Amino acid sequence: MTGHAVCAGKDTPRAEVQRERILCAAQKCFIEHGFHAASMANIAEAAQMSAGLMYRYFENKSAIVRAIIERQLQDGRAQIEQLHTSADLASSILQTYRSWLARDPSVMNPALYLEMSAEATRDPQIAAALQDSDERIFEALQAWMARTRDERGLGLPLDLASRRAHLLMQVWNGLAVSAVRHPNQDPAAMREVIEKFVSALVTP
Repeated sequence: MTGHAVCAGKDTPRAEVQRERILCAAQKCFIEHGFHAASMANIAEAAQMSAGLMYRYFENKSAIVRAIIERQLQDGRAQIEQLHTSADLASSILQTYRSWLARDPSVMNPALYLEMSAEATRDPQIAAALQDSDERIFEALQAWMARTRDERGLGLPLDLASRRAHLLMQVWNGLAVSAVRHPNQDPAAMREVIEKFVSALVTP
């Protein structure tokens, strides 16, 4: 799942604030120029800091991308923890899809997500980071679906929860592609489709 990419200031130690500043600048550069066209110098300029200072936090672009992936993983898992019912899931998917279409800067840009996926075919470290992120998101989804309803889960048998979690991740990725290819899509037209999908997804 593609989580939120919050770039506002945080009450954290200075080093973490600097890292967030670099990551937000990098996302902006990657979206505007593409992964390969965006240089470390471009990112340093966007972050309004010297390249030398930036290299104290990240050794190269690959390290920056891996940090962005880790941040998305943390946000995605936090979203899953907030799910209590199938209605929550449908609402979450619809809200994220609307945000993707609107290019909401507080949410992971779908074009950037796809570009990182493409870069994973060339960079083994990014490939490993994305695979690890996918596996941990899958585990969180499976655990939520398998928890009893009293435990704020969906109460699905574990083997079924496993298959449904895989299916949900594939549909989520497909929606990200759709948001890139069809940016003028009316999200209202997707509401019925998503709600029906979620209803079938959570039915034993």
